[in-house]
Amino acid sequence: MSTPPLPADARADLDAGLAALGVDAALAEPLARYLALMLRWNATYNLTAIRDPREMVTKHLLDSLAMAPAVRGLATLADLGTGPGLPGIPLAIATPGLRVTLVESAGKKARFMREALRTLGLGNAEVAESRIEALDRPGAYQAITARALATLPQILALG
Repeated sequence: MSTPPLPADARADLDAGLAALGVDAALAEPLARYLALMLRWNATYNLTAIRDPREMVTKHLLDSLAMAPAVRGLATLADLGTGPGLPGIPLAIATPGLRVTLVESAGKKARFMREALRTLGLGNAEVAESRIEALDRPGAYQAITARALATLPQILALG
């Protein structure tokens, strides 16, 4: 089943946002494909409460990419409680040298992310379908990230 393209106004917002962040415009296509896939799956599997494509561009993609400068030069990153792959998948798209582990315990979200990685041909990311505290990889990551997971002290304890 093919995924319909991102609506034109959302794509325009994405292009403008990438320019404002100083992110390579060539990344717009894989990011738009990822978001279009998320929109399609979200209709059935409720991956995220945000449903408006333009709002998803701003609150999901651009928000995730705002931290791209902070991960440049890193080799490994664990994205804890990543949900549908945020910010991990946009960061993996924007930073090909970064190896991203997407940690998520919800099976439907893990299945979506596996499909997204396959569809996008994103070889520098992997899905770890696991509770955070069960993922036993001490010292495996140079950095961790998490969005809307917990308080900062709780995230640090989990990480």
